[in-house]
Amino acid sequence: MESIFHELTQLLMDENSKLTYEKARTWVELVWEDFETTYAKAGYEYKGKEVTEKVVRQWIATYGTNVHDFAASNPKYSHLLDDGDHTVH
Repeated sequence: MESIFHELTQLLMDENSKLTYEKARTWVELVWEDFETTYAKAGYEYKGKEVTEKVVRQWIATYGTNVHDFAASNPKYSHLLDDGDHTVH
């Protein structure tokens, strides 16, 4: 998993130069967990990390350049842009 998260973090940083590695990593892990949790709560059978990785890659491609704007306008996620280290592990 570490290599997948690292690769996705690098991909997000390539899309959005405003994010530090730590903040990009936090976003990757948050989106990954959110997708898997939402999918499970909806009653779907777990399809494996390959499916989750594909979805996260799609979200990075679609929203990666603007993720900092989304966080700044949403109080639930605005703490991800402050100067503290909020890396999720």
